[in-house]
Amino acid sequence: MKVIIDLCVVPIGVGVSVSSYVAACSRIIAASGLEHRLHAYGTNIEGDWDAVMAVVKLCHEEVHAMGAPRISSTIKLGTRIDREQSMDDKIRSVEAKLAERAD
Repeated sequence: MKVIIDLCVVPIGVGVSVSSYVAACSRIIAASGLEHRLHAYGTNIEGDWDAVMAVVKLCHEEVHAMGAPRISSTIKLGTRIDREQSMDDKIRSVEAKLAERAD
């Protein structure tokens, strides 16, 4: 089953800056070959359910290996079985509606 998730991994007990942990997770996600987009408060990832969840697990393992004693992650996810829909499709749909109102 295909899934689109919004993932935010927050290491706890590592100080104020977490950018090195975000970069480590970003490298893992990129290496997976899954479609993804980093944004200000997380990363959107799309792909097969098992592959996406495996990446989430790898991110947790890496952040712990970097010294974070605790991690709090939030995941929003959506699945759909009536038709194929990518992150790009979802964005294009909204942009089309915005363009209609602008005319």
